[in-house]
Amino acid sequence: MFHVVLYQPEIPPNTGNVIRLCANTGNRLHLIEPLGFELEDSKLRRAGLDYREWAMVETHESFEEFVRVVNPGRIFALSTRGTRDYSQVSYQPDDAFLFGPETRGLPESLLAAAGSRQVVRVPMVSQSRSLNLSNSVAIVVYEAWRQQGFQSGA
Repeated sequence: MFHVVLYQPEIPPNTGNVIRLCANTGNRLHLIEPLGFELEDSKLRRAGLDYREWAMVETHESFEEFVRVVNPGRIFALSTRGTRDYSQVSYQPDDAFLFGPETRGLPESLLAAAGSRQVVRVPMVSQSRSLNLSNSVAIVVYEAWRQQGFQSGA
């Protein structure tokens, strides 16, 4: 239904949580290398429990490879620097949600390539730095899925 894209994720438990989320919502997870951990990492397995076998997880050598191979409908880059709230978008099946690494977010080059209408944010109170990656993914995925009437598309 949707594509969740983690660009160079660094923290195994976050990715494990996203694996579990994708398995339970029927979305594809794409991991853009380099990863900050091995896919066999025990912390990743613990957070994802036994959901890896039910999740659709693909690894890509680069963001460009992901775009070329998957060719998603639209790509929404999530960033605290976005000016449009994630809830202001009408999501469509085959949209991709691009999230950056936990410690630095998405590089400016990817944000610029996405265009200002495609860079969205999850609102927070002022003076906040960022939300946990897996929490942000869950917020966006559930809004997009809600808009589709919680229909299974996997």
